[in-house]
Amino acid sequence: MELTWYGRTCVRMRGKDAVVVADAYQSVVGPTGRGITGDIVTYSHPDDSPLPNGKGRMSRDGTTKIPVSLEDAFCLDGPGEYEVKDVLMTGVRTYRDEHKGKERGSNVAFTCELDGVHIVHLGDIAHLLTEDKLTEIGAIDVACIPIGGLLSANKAAELVAQLDAKVVVVMMACEDDDATEALAKFLHEMGVSAPPVAQSKLSLTVSTVPAEVTTVVLESRGKI
Repeated sequence: MELTWYGRTCVRMRGKDAVVVADAYQSVVGPTGRGITGDIVTYSHPDDSPLPNGKGRMSRDGTTKIPVSLEDAFCLDGPGEYEVKDVLMTGVRTYRDEHKGKERGSNVAFTCELDGVHIVHLGDIAHLLTEDKLTEIGAIDVACIPIGGLLSANKAAELVAQLDAKVVVVMMACEDDDATEALAKFLHEMGVSAPPVAQSKLSLTVSTVPAEVTTVVLESRGKI
């Protein structure tokens, strides 16, 4: 399984059976997608900064325009269990605030299994998970978690512990000027003394999932 980050909460996960792209907003990767392709595209929440002249097919709930390069991908933007191209996907209803969406709306955390590696993309989640939600998500190897948004650093670390993830992929959900401080706070809460060296991508197999929690920082591939 190979994972790359395109800015904000947009990541691309490539496995042998399929490629899953999460949160490929035109405001992040541009209206054409800048070459980002995939078989399945998921949206955790509507695009907060839609391009005024963006063109393309709408997501299933009609709230987000899909980049041209992903128009033929199977789109998921709601909770439920799915099987697409032999990939099992689960969408779990969560929220973008601590008041069940009353302030910023709902969010969908998507899980998938690629090459035997279990991944959860938490989108723009802003709260800890109940036991019921943890059961829906199931066992996780990799957690893609937003940093710098409404999810505080200490709660982000608590969320990692709840999920018992062994690999934590940081998604900087804030402006560049705030990213360094937000990352430092999160790493402190995770007990990481020195910032990890940014990688171009994460490559992982079942046999290479680390025994101890490892935080991964990726270079952005798609900001415009």
